[in-house]
Amino acid sequence: MTMPEGLERVLPELVGRDMLDALVIRTDFSDEESWTAVVGELRRPWGPDGEFPARVQVVDAPNWSGAIADEVLAAVDDDEYLSVVFVADRHTMQSPTRALLALSTVWEDEGDLDPVYYQELVESPEPREFRAAPAAVHSVHVNVTLGNMGFAEFATAASAEPDQVLRPV
Repeated sequence: MTMPEGLERVLPELVGRDMLDALVIRTDFSDEESWTAVVGELRRPWGPDGEFPARVQVVDAPNWSGAIADEVLAAVDDDEYLSVVFVADRHTMQSPTRALLALSTVWEDEGDLDPVYYQELVESPEPREFRAAPAAVHSVHVNVTLGNMGFAEFATAASAEPDQVLRPV
């Protein structure tokens, strides 16, 4: 869905998310059965032995229908504690793994960067997205939020998989 030139989509404000809640936004409404399966997987306890409760804020509002990555990132930009957002898009609904799009919300302010570091970023930019199975969402969110691992580490792990989808370790 494209917006007419000169018009911007106004997406609803996201409120009430706890810092440790993974944020999952549904942007495709074509397959209710797939969506129900995604939500079911997201609500399962996670961790090596399922010892951690699922903490997720699911946004299931038709206003988000067809929103693209840049629109989602713009809409969540004010959440200073959000490092990664997950999107349930058309690919998610059609994929056998129901892989969500993980988007990094963190970027460098290029104006204050050392020129050498800036050149390194230009030549080898950090990954901004990858696909993750619903069962991997919590691990990615918590580890990136707490700084245990970087978004790029998860993106690299996903890219090493034959189908480019990160699964729980």
